[in-house]
Amino acid sequence: MIVKVRVIPNALDNEVISRIGSVLRVKVATPRLDDEANITLKDFLADFFSVTPRYVNIIRGAKGREKTVEICGKSEEDLKRVMESIP
Repeated sequence: MIVKVRVIPNALDNEVISRIGSVLRVKVATPRLDDEANITLKDFLADFFSVTPRYVNIIRGAKGREKTVEICGKSEEDLKRVMESIP
């Protein structure tokens, strides 16, 4: 499943704050957008979608706030169910 992610750095905790269509808005607890923020985002999304971190890949936007992320390791239906549970 391909997901667009809008990253908001410098948060107190990692969390998904909303979903607009297929775009997730995610807060990460790192001060700026760098490699550390990408690792934090991958680990958080892996935990959120209940997959291992190796199944979360940033395809595009590694240095920006808007990223395209591929999530594998589960069926498309299971991943869509998790997406639909986000308000």
